[in-house]
Amino acid sequence: MRKVFFVLLALIISIQYSCDDGDVITLEFDFEDSFSVCGDNDLVFYKTKDDPAETLSLKISNLSFADLLEVNEENTYEETFNLSAANPFNFRMYRDESLPTNLFCNVIPPDVNITQDIESNDGSATITTFLVEDDDDGIPAELEDINGNGDLSDDDTDGDGIPNYLDFDDDGDNVRTKDENPDVNEDGDLSDAQDTDGDSIPDYLDNDDDGDTVATRDEENDSADNNPGNDITNGEIPDYLNAEVVTTVEATAYREHTIVLSYQVSLIISNFDLQLISQDVFDFGTLDDSRLNTTRKVTPTFN
Repeated sequence: MRKVFFVLLALIISIQYSCDDGDVITLEFDFEDSFSVCGDNDLVFYKTKDDPAETLSLKISNLSFADLLEVNEENTYEETFNLSAANPFNFRMYRDESLPTNLFCNVIPPDVNITQDIESNDGSATITTFLVEDDDDGIPAELEDINGNGDLSDDDTDGDGIPNYLDFDDDGDNVRTKDENPDVNEDGDLSDAQDTDGDSIPDYLDNDDDGDTVATRDEENDSADNNPGNDITNGEIPDYLNAEVVTTVEATAYREHTIVLSYQVSLIISNFDLQLISQDVFDFGTLDDSRLNTTRKVTPTFN
């Protein structure tokens, strides 16, 4: 599958200035590359650090977490928001050396001592989301370009409407691809893929794995659960891998497929003005959130 890689640069900006009381305060943009988000219909993107305790936060009004995942046909979401009183970008410093984990998005905020709160209502924030989908079948997406034209979308071995790089059963035999040992040594070389009948078609692309003229998906003699792997008539070998068993029970449906979804959300803040810090482009980093990793289910139309 197509992979998206991000190269994030840590940004450190130190500026010293004198307060009215003569103290010297150092502002440091020395945060981790990742950030967090909270909120329902108004999102707050934030990152925190301890010793010294500081935070960067950006509020975007009328935006939900689900909006970030509404990608287009190219699996991308991108929108730019103007910074304003409703969408402020804040840098805060605290008297405490460490900060509580529930600092943002609480009805009753935790008790902390803010020593500096600098806000920018000028500039813009661009949020970009990339969705990467995978079938988790043990084969890298780039190796599922069967016809070699560089387009993964038109490689559909079983003709079920799901391209191989998203199809957890590439040959439509109701045995999951990863259960047919496509990469025996797990070295990225598929030349040694399991080929039970020795017909030079690896099992994961072969709809008759044992070469007994009975389609693998039709070798369900003990259970009609769309899983030939648990039908064993003789010994310990499933019937679909045993050429001596040719009993046929015609399949009527494909197994439900699980497709893994991984969203990658990044944030760039541009042309902001935090009084003493003005910058054309600031890479806020990438979002760290468990909700970005999920799955979707699909059952192909049987043919």
